[in-house]
Amino acid sequence: MTVEIGVEEIEDIALGATVLGTGGGGDPHVGKLVAKQAIEEFGPVELVSPDELDAEDFVVPTAQMGAPTVSVEKLPSGREAVTSMERVERELGKTADATMPIECGGINSTFPFAVAARRGLPVVDADGMGRAFPELQHETFNIYGVSGTPAAVSDERGNTCLIETDDNDQLEWLARGVTVRMGGVGYVSDYPMTGAQVKETAIPGTMSLARDLGRALRVAEDDAMDAVREVTRESIYGEARSLFEGKIVDVQRRTERGFVFGHVDIDGLDEDAESEMRIEFQNENLGATVDGSYVATVPDLITVLDRETGGPIPTESLRYGARVRVLGIRTPEIMRTPAALDVWGPGSFGLDATYEPLADLP
Repeated sequence: MTVEIGVEEIEDIALGATVLGTGGGGDPHVGKLVAKQAIEEFGPVELVSPDELDAEDFVVPTAQMGAPTVSVEKLPSGREAVTSMERVERELGKTADATMPIECGGINSTFPFAVAARRGLPVVDADGMGRAFPELQHETFNIYGVSGTPAAVSDERGNTCLIETDDNDQLEWLARGVTVRMGGVGYVSDYPMTGAQVKETAIPGTMSLARDLGRALRVAEDDAMDAVREVTRESIYGEARSLFEGKIVDVQRRTERGFVFGHVDIDGLDEDAESEMRIEFQNENLGATVDGSYVATVPDLITVLDRETGGPIPTESLRYGARVRVLGIRTPEIMRTPAALDVWGPGSFGLDATYEPLADLP
């Protein structure tokens, strides 16, 4: 079903995707502003289901990559990813029929709408992560056989680098190096694919889920957690559950190799008053322990909400003294296969944990 995405829907998608983005995916406020500006200038964007694509349609995903903290300091114009898309089009001699997100978090949930508005294209209601992850091989597209190249990375000055690789791990390695040279943030177009490949490999409905989550949070009169639970209950994910409540007592961050690494420590409040949670992150939240034992790990979603407002907090906005609620959301089945866990299970991020899916609520 095709729906029209205007300025109000972008507000909701940005908010909801910050929940799904598990703290990462780039600054949602920046992506929202860029998408809104493009829509105000060029008009609303169609959001289309993967089922509406023809098998031979040419779909070119677009995104920002790099350290989220850098993207706040180097604001994009919205043209950068268009430049990357057009370089891929020239290389393949094809014109895109649609664009789509590679992940449904932060700036990368809304940035494709800026590209789509500028190019007059629809956005596919799907993505390749079902959340946000830090690296380009962390894609269902990669796991289920789509080549990431030819890919292009552009910066705010108009510089563009075309990348061809034998495998998608090399795409990440080379694109990350280019991004670092571009000042820590770049704009990428990769995994060009057919409509048939989208249907086979993408996680469907994530943009509309983000929109519904954002709308529910925006109009929630009482507990934001109840709003999130209601929306996720009937989704292809799993019903959100509260993992911990407390006060942030320490945040450690370092920018290295184009990523933001670190952890946040939270002293428990109320029922969790005698415990401490630590969340480890690499751009996105990767694992959460309570008193030293893991209660949630990748690929399941770990999201920090402001305890007072209910709003999701990206990793770059975590601050000492904030009172928070940490929630977990189980990922869709396509993200929990053995092949998928080989790419983004706990061990791939150096976590000393075995993945155990978050269980359904009783």
